[in-house]
Amino acid sequence: DENVHFRYPVFVPKKEAKDRSPIILLHGLNERSWLKYLPWGYRLAEQTQRAVILYPIAYHINRSPERWSNPRALQESLNKRKKSASVDSRSSFANVALSDRLSNHPIRFFTSGRQSGYDLIHLLKELEEGLHPLFAKGTKPDFFAYSIGAFLAQILFLANPQGIVNQSKLFMFCGGALFENMNGLSKMIMDKEAFERIYHYYLHEFNVEIKNNPTLQNYFSQDLMAKGFWCMIADNHFKSFRDSRFEAIKSQVKAVTLLKDQVIPAFKIREVVPDAEIIDFEFQYTHETPFPIGNENLTSTVNNAFDLVFQKAIDFLK
Repeated sequence: DENVHFRYPVFVPKKEAKDRSPIILLHGLNERSWLKYLPWGYRLAEQTQRAVILYPIAYHINRSPERWSNPRALQESLNKRKKSASVDSRSSFANVALSDRLSNHPIRFFTSGRQSGYDLIHLLKELEEGLHPLFAKGTKPDFFAYSIGAFLAQILFLANPQGIVNQSKLFMFCGGALFENMNGLSKMIMDKEAFERIYHYYLHEFNVEIKNNPTLQNYFSQDLMAKGFWCMIADNHFKSFRDSRFEAIKSQVKAVTLLKDQVIPAFKIREVVPDAEIIDFEFQYTHETPFPIGNENLTSTVNNAFDLVFQKAIDFLK
């Protein structure tokens, strides 16, 4: 029920005019809280003077059961996964709920993404038709998308049903590569068993299921969002369509990524977004924690890195 009926936060600048379009912020995979993104949304709203909608992906953040974030409730599942896994499984309290779900039913990566995509389209239509309480009719939002949120946004921009993002911009941070070039193996994202399962499933099994299932076959041949999803799985999937579509919208898209990102490698992003900007920081960072906190000696340096990235987003979206 919480996946269907949910609330989402919106940063609204004090001087916000109702006819000013918002920025939709899309988060990364396996997030259970908005805490990491509150400074991101605040900075974007403050500096662009536009509202920022923090929109949760299906089965994430407040769209997931509380037990998925409760170590005590997850202890039994974690013990089972560690017992049956290899030495370097990366199983943890943080990733066990998602790892269990994807290992058991890898189709969920597609179905939850599909729901997220159509939820976004519903939101865009609400904004366009004047049905959102904070915005005027005809509102066209832009996007700030991080990690798997960038993957979702790319599918939306590829599909562009009824021209719904014709006037929208997309800023991607640490995202933009094809699925086959991502490495979700992480204590913060998913464990080794889950990653290997979905990787094999989408690169070797799913295409067979589509061919053998008339309903799926029809869906993937007719539905633009499904086609967009398949485009972003592997290089040889609808390559000419993907390349021509991204070429057509290249002025609407900007990507900034990090040199040492091991989850979504920078140079793999450039294979999809050739002019993606690659930057590096003077401190230890990861894809999951690009702006680490807790070390007082690095506070100023980390703040400067945060300012660098978000000024690029602000300049593009302002």
